Amino acid sequence: MPKKITILKLAKPAKKDINQELQWIGHSLGLFSVRDKDKSCFRIFIELLKAAKHKEMLSSDEIALRLELTRGTIIHHINKLMNSGLVIQERRRYMLRVEKLSYLIEELHHDLEDACRSIREVAYDIDKWLGL
Repeated sequence: MPKKITILKLAKPAKKDINQELQWIGHSLGLFSVRDKDKSCFRIFIELLKAAKHKEMLSSDEIALRLELTRGTIIHHINKLMNSGLVIQERRRYMLRVEKLSYLIEELHHDLEDACRSIREVAYDIDKWLGL
């Protein structure tokens, strides 16, 4: 399945504060959009991060109940998180792809390297074809 990986290069938070750092990671991963005014996607991500600590998988209904959001909102953002490769699904339950945030970033790094390698290979072939 194709993955849409969004990475924004932003300045790190000036002071060490877990909330600011989590928000910075969320912004850096493109988890916020202008339309998501209540930061639902980011809140879902944080809820899944908390669940990962306990090796727990959550249903969309459980997430909706915990965050007081509609199931439709949860499904919309869960699909976005799954398409980006951050979240996986098993038997209608969701969890982060790996149990630690640092591991998740490493996995995304590998995904990005693989994508760049494929793009580079095709670019070399095109350069050769064009005689460059």
